[in-house]
Amino acid sequence: MSWKITPNIAAELIAHEGIVREAYKDSVGVWTWSVGVTSASGHKVWPRYVDNPQTLKRCFEVFEWLVRNKYLPPVKRAFAGHILSEAQLGAALSFHYNTGGIERASWVKKWKEGDVAGARQAIMNWSRPPEIIPRRRKEQALFFNGVWSNDGFGTEYGVRKPAYTPDWSSARRVQIKETLDELFGP
Repeated sequence: MSWKITPNIAAELIAHEGIVREAYKDSVGVWTWSVGVTSASGHKVWPRYVDNPQTLKRCFEVFEWLVRNKYLPPVKRAFAGHILSEAQLGAALSFHYNTGGIERASWVKKWKEGDVAGARQAIMNWSRPPEIIPRRRKEQALFFNGVWSNDGFGTEYGVRKPAYTPDWSSARRVQIKETLDELFGP
């Protein structure tokens, strides 16, 4: 495995996260943009994207940079000495993007030791809050069975102003596959 972020892997993460093309304040007031990108990533979000929506391509370029530089290295360390399929890498990246816990997750240790049944069960230990359970089940199905859940679409949200919070009622499905293929190759 080349540890490459493919269009399929990017689509899987984006489908779990959602897209907001301009800066908004997350649930704890942190300025966020694109697919969960904050200034803590090293890419300045505020004030760059306030009232300044970007193309899907630009959103995904920065998202891919973030995943490649901040999330892929811990996944590589966690699975050092083991070969992952594209699906397994996608599931591991999705898990880590959501939890930040790939290097301390018991399911990874169990899998590396050959306890696949134990690993399959242990990934579900990361199921709080309960709203995350559907995502965790999709990551479980992807890692252990190679079943992708993305369909080439993502959910995009607008920004409610003047509060600059996500407008959840504006949710709309947008085609992301073509943009991802353009960025990463089909």
